[in-house]
Amino acid sequence: MQTLFVVTGPTAVGKTDVTLRMAEMLGVPVINADSRQMFAEIPIGTAAPTANQQARVRHLFVGTLHLTDYYSASKYESDVLSLLLPPGELSHAPHALMSGGSMMYIDAVCDGIDDIPTIDDETRRLLKQRLETEGLERLLEELRVLDPAYYQIVDRRNTRRVVHALEICYMTGRTYTSFRTNTPRERPFKVVKIGLNRDRAELYERINQRVVDMVEEGLVEEARSVHHLKGVNALNTVGYREMFDYLEGKCTLNEAVERIQGNTRRYCRKQITWLKRDQRIKWFHPDDMEQILEHTARMAGM
Repeated sequence: MQTLFVVTGPTAVGKTDVTLRMAEMLGVPVINADSRQMFAEIPIGTAAPTANQQARVRHLFVGTLHLTDYYSASKYESDVLSLLLPPGELSHAPHALMSGGSMMYIDAVCDGIDDIPTIDDETRRLLKQRLETEGLERLLEELRVLDPAYYQIVDRRNTRRVVHALEICYMTGRTYTSFRTNTPRERPFKVVKIGLNRDRAELYERINQRVVDMVEEGLVEEARSVHHLKGVNALNTVGYREMFDYLEGKCTLNEAVERIQGNTRRYCRKQITWLKRDQRIKWFHPDDMEQILEHTARMAGM
């Protein structure tokens, strides 16, 4: 049976270095599980693997999409399984390696997600137009009426999730909740999850420095180059919302940087809360490389 190793943890914790070492030891490519790193136009703000890192180890699902492309956890599940299951490219290897911090994408591959219908183009265009003309608050009120159960639990600031739930309601005539059974699916491979974490103060310091580094590497220019697409879902995220405010004169650059740092720290806490619920994860400090590699070798039967 194939073993799928999964490296996960909060943003800026240090997943890249660990993943590269593990990939080299196992002799496998890295299956990227960071949903934003899939978009080719925004490598700086998403801390995508550099050209040197990708030359060192092959990475899949990095820079393969454009900002206007539609993608989802369900599509990711299908795409990754098509690689891992026969006759997929990686199906004959004894080991595979996935790494990233997009929790829903990882869960989709490891446990499966509910069979939620694919949204047709007409419904997607309709809801996009309504969001632009009526705003999120109006759509939230409609979701409260059409699917009160999901309204109670959805992150009401997450535009993508609110819109997607309404798309399902519109297209099927059923509530989004009715499709959410959360029943794990059996996989024909063993999953070994490795979680990386640091002391919170140390992690926050890394987050703050990473944002500064991104600005020095050209985050402002990158945000300016995609500003005309600011309405697309891929850019409704930490780093770009704040930079768009700066470009539109709503705040100073220093204020934008501080907001990115604060919002990233909040997202980091959210990731940790989500991941701590998964009892299958074995946790390590990223600097304990020898222990991580020993554990990997043991689980790989090497």
